[in-house]
Amino acid sequence: QVQLVESGGGLVQPGGSLRLSCAASGSIFSFNVMGWYRQAPGKERELVAAITSGGITNVVDSVKGRFTISRDNAKNTVYLQMNSLRPEDTAVYYCQLRWGSGLSNEDWGQGTQVTVSS
Repeated sequence: QVQLVESGGGLVQPGGSLRLSCAASGSIFSFNVMGWYRQAPGKERELVAAITSGGITNVVDSVKGRFTISRDNAKNTVYLQMNSLRPEDTAVYYCQLRWGSGLSNEDWGQGTQVTVSS
């Protein structure tokens, strides 16, 4: 059983920064992918960024240059540094862990709200 606990969300003004954290606990395969998704009201959940246990990253174009994903394998923790935040970044941000054969298993965190507003 894997548990993911997110933290770091909140209210920030446009142009501001936030850092999200997601700590994984439980039985975790050494090779895995951790990622951040977001879901805005009335929209589908979308990938924001992902990182493999080897450090290979994928960041979607809409946040590239503003958001940075990183991880600490010793702590089984993934981070999302969000800079130059815009109102359109407002959403619930979810942490995901994919693992196992073909990375076919996945676990999700409970989500953390990020609101960008003046």
